Amino acid sequence: MEFYGDETSVEHDAPSAEHTLQSDDPAHRQGCRVAAESALGYRARLGEVTQAVIASCTGDECHTHLGFEPIPSRQSLVEAIGLMRELLFPGFFSRGRIDPVTFRYSLGQTTASLFDLLSDQITRSIRHDCFRYERACTDCEHRGFQLALDLLESIPEIRRLLATDIRATFEGDPAARDTDEIVFSYPGIQATAVYRVAHRLHELGVPMLPRMMTEYAHTITGIDIHPGAEIDEGFVIDHGTGVVIGETTTIGKNVRIYQGVTLGALSLPHDAGDRFRGKKRHPTVENHVIIYAGATILGGETVIGARSVIGGCVWLTESVPPDTTVLMETPRLIKKTTSAETSSTSGGA
Repeated sequence: MEFYGDETSVEHDAPSAEHTLQSDDPAHRQGCRVAAESALGYRARLGEVTQAVIASCTGDECHTHLGFEPIPSRQSLVEAIGLMRELLFPGFFSRGRIDPVTFRYSLGQTTASLFDLLSDQITRSIRHDCFRYERACTDCEHRGFQLALDLLESIPEIRRLLATDIRATFEGDPAARDTDEIVFSYPGIQATAVYRVAHRLHELGVPMLPRMMTEYAHTITGIDIHPGAEIDEGFVIDHGTGVVIGETTTIGKNVRIYQGVTLGALSLPHDAGDRFRGKKRHPTVENHVIIYAGATILGGETVIGARSVIGGCVWLTESVPPDTTVLMETPRLIKKTTSAETSSTSGGA
């Protein structure tokens, strides 16, 4: 009996005569030489291609970063998000086992590593703004240290908010067996956790990094939450795919939204960026509102009153008073009968 991996029992076939003849055949060797020379010819053209690529980078259409100042690293930021999850949910996402004996040591080491990563990336983002917008660059490194410390000091409050989100998710989802399952696997909690950290950085005035963080969460969960949005406690995103929450959205306590919900802005002119930047463009959702799948709510003046229910696929650009249910009109079902079925029915009659 032969087993893979057992060198004493596996028989190795000798090279076939056909294979040997093919390797030694002059015509075969000539073909290999021609192929190698052909590949070299293609590679010789890479110099021209490189020159063309460089020439195309001289205009405004080419987005480059060729300066000597460092810029934020997406890879480092993703690593920081992982470390932050270890602090927010100790033991769930740790690289090693944490027990009561190692808990203090493990969290201390994670906190120190996260501080080093964050302070460096925050400093880079501040310096990027200084160089790009020709601003006075003062105490960038000191500000990076201070802002990183400010964020870490916010962890207890961020964890408290996430605890309310997890509890509300569990209470409203009979499919969830326990809160551990929610922490481990629910994309809504994952996106909300990254948002709450990014939102704190946004509040602290850190440039660029908050948006990089929420867009990373967007790529892995399909949930797009702008870090500038204001979201209170007990927030639930059920399923989550396709959810969009715009920059100036305000969401109250104990709000639940389902997949495909958009809390967005009305269409603006193509040159409206500067005129509307920083102004209220997205809706306000008050406490205890439920918004079902596929609903679209647009506009900075649109307010969804407390305890309201917005049905699936509803399109809203105007306010709704409290305790209101908004539903789409029930569609009229049209059932067509094929000609064969019609003739068969007629014949039977």
